[in-house]
Amino acid sequence: MNVEKFQESMYQLIVETSTNLPKDVRRAVKKAKESESAGTRAALSLGTITNNIQMADENISPICQDTGLPTFKIKTPVGVNQIKIKEAIYNAIEQATNDAKLRPNSVDSLTGKNSGNNLGGGTPVIKFDQWEKDYIDVRLILKGGGCENKNIQYSLPCELEGLGRAGRDLDGIRKCILHSVYQAQGQGCSAGFIGVGIGGDRSSGYDLAKEQLFRSVEDVNPNEDLRKLEDYIMENANKLGIGTMGFGGETTLLGCKIGVMNRIPASFFVSVAYNCWAFRRLGVTVDPETGDIQEWLYQDGEKIEFQNDAEKETAAASEEQTKVVSLKAPITEEQIRELKVGDVVRIDGRMYTGRDAIHKYLMDNDAPVDLNGQVIYHCGPVMAKDEEGNWTVKAAGPTTSIREEPYQGDIMKKFGIRAVIGKGGMGPKTLAALKEHGGVYLNAIGGAAQYYADCIKKVDGVDLTQFGIPEAMWHLNVEGFTAVVTMDSHGNSLHADVDKSSLEKLAQFKEPVFK
Repeated sequence: MNVEKFQESMYQLIVETSTNLPKDVRRAVKKAKESESAGTRAALSLGTITNNIQMADENISPICQDTGLPTFKIKTPVGVNQIKIKEAIYNAIEQATNDAKLRPNSVDSLTGKNSGNNLGGGTPVIKFDQWEKDYIDVRLILKGGGCENKNIQYSLPCELEGLGRAGRDLDGIRKCILHSVYQAQGQGCSAGFIGVGIGGDRSSGYDLAKEQLFRSVEDVNPNEDLRKLEDYIMENANKLGIGTMGFGGETTLLGCKIGVMNRIPASFFVSVAYNCWAFRRLGVTVDPETGDIQEWLYQDGEKIEFQNDAEKETAAASEEQTKVVSLKAPITEEQIRELKVGDVVRIDGRMYTGRDAIHKYLMDNDAPVDLNGQVIYHCGPVMAKDEEGNWTVKAAGPTTSIREEPYQGDIMKKFGIRAVIGKGGMGPKTLAALKEHGGVYLNAIGGAAQYYADCIKKVDGVDLTQFGIPEAMWHLNVEGFTAVVTMDSHGNSLHADVDKSSLEKLAQFKEPVFK
């Protein structure tokens, strides 16, 4: 094999997967957008999402700033040197990271140190199979942490909130899958896709679930029982009303694929791999001699080009009498107290990024800057440095906020922070602090990393770089940064409301369907 050419082919695959959403996924997103009424929060979210897809394509930049843990599934003819393939992929991963097509995401689990190049123990994931065909089949998925954290595994029989007992049969499996969609809410950047693995052990069940994500969104399951179950889930999961970003709406699930394998008598696992709307999964076939790409996979049919819908949907929201408020830090408590759940906020001026490492640090240390009246953005951006040493933002969507629940309220009160931006909402401790302190939680659109990067006009500085690029505190100067108030200073939470209403809707599926 021409290893140098194969490495180049793998680099192309990585860049395309990170920046260019597959055609089948685009069609699913387009269908979802067409199902929502103009001016609603769901339509506003999907308008931002479609904008972002187009911008990532044009800029050749990451669709989402969380480029996840790259996972390769590779089939090789007998005799192909898999060691050389691994080496080529490692080099391609490092190159793509240096070129800001991937965010450095490989962290030592004991020391917390980021390797900086996406290489380290267990990263990336590369799984091989041999086959008797005469070409190499390479498939790649970039699955971010927000959706990875919403994966779930059930051991049947079990009791499920809202659904009662799930037994060791097709109907019990049905209940588990519906519950998996409910429990994800908006935290996995819904509307999402799920892969389901029935059977196996705890590890092989999850492997089978993730393997389903490599299927085309539009394929038909050859197993008749599973085909009927997939159709049932697609029809009924969207009746839960969770919607895009958990804001409510008509579309909660964009795809469901189910696989089955044998199990031992004592164990019956149903494993669900949840994937966000930014379903970054592509594949290629490669000539084993030359290393050249022969064919791109998942690219059948016409490519949908999206229009600039975000501004149009914001205007439609205004026409629907949704309140649109402009804010610029430092923000006063009085300004915050005027905001209510459902308001749209446009931020200009300074904000600071801060996620897991920053929040833990601030609990026991002084802040490197004055945060009184300021805005904290739960974001781990993709950054690039030019020849003059200046930083630019290549991708900057929100990360899942619930991880900061143990810290957020205390930090806001300690430093006088008035607004927090993230995705997926936060819990009762933060909600109580917002009410006491006079703070607000703003939900940005998960995965819309290009849309928000375009709002960032300048990087004014950075602190705490010892935590690595994603975890550092970046000083950002923004213009027209738009997000929705989903938790206000009056004790209201859209996330709690949607959770409650979707649980009530989930209960309608308690009775048996599959005998």
